[in-house]
Parts: sequence; structure tokens; C-alpha cells
Amino acid sequence: TVEQGQILMNTGQAIYPIPVDTIDLLDTTVRQSNGSSSNQIDINISRISESTYMTIPNKNTNGRPIQVWYNRQSGNIASIPQTTLATGYPITATSTTITLTDASGLPTTGFINIDNETIGYQNIVGNQILNAWRGQNGTTAASHSALASVYVNNLPCINVWPTPNAPGDQYTFVYYRMRSMQDAGNGVTTQDIPFRFIPAMVSGLAYHLAMKLPEMDMNRAVALKQVYDETFQVAADIVTGK
Repeated sequence: TVEQGQILMNTGQAIYPIPVDTIDLLDTTVRQSNGSSSNQIDINISRISESTYMTIPNKNTNGRPIQVWYNRQSGNIASIPQTTLATGYPITATSTTITLTDASGLPTTGFINIDNETIGYQNIVGNQILNAWRGQNGTTAASHSALASVYVNNLPCINVWPTPNAPGDQYTFVYYRMRSMQDAGNGVTTQDIPFRFIPAMVSGLAYHLAMKLPEMDMNRAVALKQVYDETFQVAADIVTGK
């Protein structure tokens, strides 16, 4: 399924989470506005690879973002804490410096979870996270006690360069994404499947069930496979505009 999304950027923030059910980003732009919708400007932002992003010497340079790397991650939160907040170093809801007991096991950039809050970061010096981005991924910034557990959160995210210059909210990252289908759950939830693919799903199910029957006439199975291939191709051609 193809969906549109957008992310309001912040001054100096280079990393932004993307929904975990994202398969890939299709088209991306940076929308720049001076506060008046009549003057908004959509400018293409170039997609780059991980290796290209890694070679950028100063990732904290400020300006209008012109490049983006989509960092695919599992979206899973580690089940075991990586570290804790250091003894005597609780944080408030507005703290941007976070002192840890041991930061050596954390990725150099990414996201962590403390209690119910997701926090993004790009700068670690010693055992300190500097310039942390609080309340990420729809969570709320909150106070956390010293020795609170710190978990690595493997969120898929975009990394933009340059980082947005002030005021950062003049920029909006606008994208079309391909997302995975939702699970049917316990059988009560309606299956998330585009209506045009329903004939293909039924034909495919008929073919696969036929293959399970030892007494099935193979000529019949071949015919069912042909129907499945044809109905799927019709639905796929609608998606690609053929």
C-alpha cells in the first residue's frame, strides 16, 4: 500500500523516525514555507546511500536539507537494558544532556527508550549524550530518575543533511512510502488488502489448496495457476499505471 506522510523538522535535528511498517520510501521532497501556504515551495531532496552518508565530514552543518539516507531498522526495542542513567544524574523533561553509567555499547547515533519516552541523539562524548531530541516517535518528554534503565530502540529513520537551520520548522519532509500490509490478527480484524487484489488472493488460495490434494488433476492445477497469474498481473498493472 502506498501512503503519504510528512515530518515537521526541528533546528539542528538530523534524524527523524519513520513508521516501522515502512517497506521503502518512494518519493521525497522538502517543503519550505515562510508561514504562508500560498508561498510554500517543494524542493526535491536527493536519496543517498549509507556509505555516502558516512563520508559526509560534518553531519551537523546547518542549512536547507538536500540529501537523505533512509536507515532501515527492525523497529524493535531491546528486551535487555544497555545501560542506566548515571548515579546522581536524573533528567528533567527539558534536559538535552544525558549522563549514562556506560555509553560504550550504544550506537553512535539513533534512539533510546527510558521508561515510556523515546529519545533521539547524534552526539555521544564519553558517557554523555549531547543535544538529545526529546519525546520522539509520538512519546512525551518526561523526567527520569537516576539509574533508570536505558534501552536501545531500533527505529527506522531518515538522516538528513544538512541539518535544518533556524527556524527549523520552516521545513517539512514530505514523502510517499510503501508500507506492509497489516496482519489479520486473531481473525476478527478485517484483512488489510487493496480491493483490486482480492480476486488474485482468491485465485492464489484456490491454486495452493489444489496443490495440497493428492488426487488433484494436474491439468486443473495448471489452469488454476494460470488464472492466478493473470488476475495478479491485472492488479499489479493497476498499481504501476500500465
